Amino acid sequence: MGRQAGPSMAPSLQSKKRRAVAHDESGEESAVSDGEFQTGLLEGILSQSESESEDGESDSEPDEDIEEEDIGSDEIPDEEEDEGEADGGLRLVNGKAVPPPKAGGEAGNGTEDAGVSEEDDTPNYTVTQDANGNPRYVYKEIDPVYDSDDTDAQGPTNTIGNIPLTFYDSYPHIGYDINGKKVMRPAKGEALDALLDSIEIPKGWTGLTNPNTGKPLELSRDELEILRRIQMDEVPEDGYDPYPATVEYFTSKTEIMPLSAAPEPKRRFIPSKHEAKRVMKIVRAIREGRILPYKPPSTEDEESATRYYDIWANEKPRPDHIMNIPAPKIPPPTHDQSYNPPPEYLPTKAERKEWEEADEEDREKEYLPTSYDALRKVPGYDSSVKERFERCLDLYLAPRVRRNKLNIDPESLLPKLPSPEELRPFPTICATLYRGHEGRVRSLAIDPTGTWLASGGDDGTVRIWELLSGRQIWSVKVDDKEAVNVVRWRPSKDAVILSAAAGESIFLIVPPIIDPETETTSRDLLDAGWGYAAKSSSTTASTPIKKEPPAIWARPGTRLEDEGVLVKATVRRTIKVISWHRRGDYFATVSPTGQNSAVAIHALSKHLTQLPFRHLRGLAQTVIFHPSRPILFVATQRTVRSYDLVRQTHLKTLTPGARWISSMDLHPGGDNLLVGSYDRRLLWHDLDLSTKPYKTLRYHARAIRAVRFHQGGLPLFASASDDGSVQVFHGKVVADLMENATIVPLKMLRGHAIRGELGVLDVEWHPREAWCVSAGADGTCRLWM
Repeated sequence: MGRQAGPSMAPSLQSKKRRAVAHDESGEESAVSDGEFQTGLLEGILSQSESESEDGESDSEPDEDIEEEDIGSDEIPDEEEDEGEADGGLRLVNGKAVPPPKAGGEAGNGTEDAGVSEEDDTPNYTVTQDANGNPRYVYKEIDPVYDSDDTDAQGPTNTIGNIPLTFYDSYPHIGYDINGKKVMRPAKGEALDALLDSIEIPKGWTGLTNPNTGKPLELSRDELEILRRIQMDEVPEDGYDPYPATVEYFTSKTEIMPLSAAPEPKRRFIPSKHEAKRVMKIVRAIREGRILPYKPPSTEDEESATRYYDIWANEKPRPDHIMNIPAPKIPPPTHDQSYNPPPEYLPTKAERKEWEEADEEDREKEYLPTSYDALRKVPGYDSSVKERFERCLDLYLAPRVRRNKLNIDPESLLPKLPSPEELRPFPTICATLYRGHEGRVRSLAIDPTGTWLASGGDDGTVRIWELLSGRQIWSVKVDDKEAVNVVRWRPSKDAVILSAAAGESIFLIVPPIIDPETETTSRDLLDAGWGYAAKSSSTTASTPIKKEPPAIWARPGTRLEDEGVLVKATVRRTIKVISWHRRGDYFATVSPTGQNSAVAIHALSKHLTQLPFRHLRGLAQTVIFHPSRPILFVATQRTVRSYDLVRQTHLKTLTPGARWISSMDLHPGGDNLLVGSYDRRLLWHDLDLSTKPYKTLRYHARAIRAVRFHQGGLPLFASASDDGSVQVFHGKVVADLMENATIVPLKMLRGHAIRGELGVLDVEWHPREAWCVSAGADGTCRLWM
């Protein structure tokens, strides 16, 4: 073993000596061909045989140390030294280092090198010159082979480290490899597109770029499959268990020995009272039948669960329930509903045309009988969508709960009112007819004694009639152009004074139909105001400011004075209503178009007129004084306001709910107000109850013109309307605040003719009897008894 170790070292030293440095020897290399010189590559590395190595071993042993120093030094050997070693080293030919030619003996001793491949004879380096002119060996890159450990190594690796690739954006390369060569940037853009179009897309191509190399990122099929599974929320790989078995960190075995050896407590042997209560509760429920034991379903019940119903069979009566809605009985089909009916059921052309032209509601049948050869030729129902829509509307709009119809007599729902026969007396028939006016009779009034009837109409005359006989006893024409809109008697009996309004003038009349003493008293009452007016005019004459008076009081003229018209008062607008105070010294007038001067209060004993309202909301329609208290009620179009005349304050506002109030009247007790409106409603207000109407009566077909309470103590009131009728009602008011008023309709009085859509314009009650008088647009007045 020691003998063989020596020769093994010699070839390595000699090979190192050969590879060290080579000089040019031009003379000895004539045998080398020109082609080998041009390639500039070494044909191979010299090999030594064992014999040569053994021979040279003895020769080279003395000089071993020297040769090692020469190989390890960096000095360039001289040409002389190289010539002395020419037989064992390299020679330079035309600047190239080539091995010397081998001897014949050496070629013959190559038995040990017979197994060496041709690749071992080919040199794996190239000799070049560096910058100083010295030779430089450039070795080829290692090409991994099958037996190499780096079998999966790729091409040149970019060795720039962690430097961002953005630094190389302006250069054609992206870094350097292990040998310092530039790693060129891969093709992009049009060149890459052209390349991709010319070749097929390889397997594993993803279209992504590796940031480290700048080259396309390729994935294997397994990696692509894993990515696909992750994207589809599937198991990433076969054999993966998403629900692994639970690892029991603590044992589930039950130990025999308890944790404590203490004796059992006494409470574990005593029955629980709470459990006993619950058990008894369950036992009680079982006894009462509220808890039934479980009974497994039988096969008979399952078979009977599927039932079929014949819709034309007689339905069995079912117990009454709110959700039990019996199915409608559909009539069975007839011959004409068949798809192939007999010929006698088919319509003719005329019948078909008549059926098509008729409206859907006027057709006797919703279909026309049609004949088909086979059932498969019957078309689809053309109204299916329409009927489905209508059915949906029925389900959406119609209630699905059956409502039991109450078999109640409507008469029983009405309050039990007394019979009209028990409420007599009240007027029922026309006793007297008064004729004489030319045109409409707009107003009438009965004097406080109940003897005479005064009326005024479109002919401008004021007429006085004897109430019972219907005889006209006196008349006067107060105006030639204007109609007499209203006539009213002074309420007291000590003097007889009649007030009438025609246009903008008020006439105070003492008719010559009474005894001389009463006539003198009446004239003196009217003349007393002239002296007060003269005194007030003299005191106010010195004032520099002159205002337009609300009314001008004057004498009407000699002709009217001779006929009994003594005083004339002229206001700013046409007068429609006159209402007297209960004492007879004041009366109020209403001019609906007068705005701020619509309501005026006149003093009879002073011949003075006052305007109580500077600004009145709405158009005034009528006014009335309270029968016992100093309160004035003013009705506008939609409201009724009450004012205290002493305190001069507003008390209450009533809202009847009518669109346009036409008239009103106050009960003699002063706690109930009756309002009539042009929208055919009669409204009863209880002043102590609410500002809303207590009762709303709708018995008239047209507008209501006048309403009146009986002022003589009888529980009666009446309303006059344009429908030509007078409605008489029983209205009983009691002093008990817990009991409401009783209102009963008694009688409808008809007799007046309708002229120009106007019927009965005014109504008035007798002061003592259950009689009433009505004035109509037909020019007549009627007494109802």
